[in-house]
Amino acid sequence: MILIRDVVQQAIETGYLTVEAENELRQLLSSKYDLEDLNAFLTLQQAAMSGYVKQESRELIAIKHMSSKSLN
Repeated sequence: MILIRDVVQQAIETGYLTVEAENELRQLLSSKYDLEDLNAFLTLQQAAMSGYVKQESRELIAIKHMSSKSLN
């Protein structure tokens, strides 16, 4: 069974959080988890806010926004 801390560790090691990993985190956060997993998730949030970890979903939104601007 995959844990929140496993998903977080992979994202921090690679510096990238995929859409699939975000969806996995949503699913994992909807069930019971321990304090270590909560702390790992908070660490990931801080890493994303500081730019240390990039989020694929945000990059896709930015690309979509930029392409819609270029069409106007």
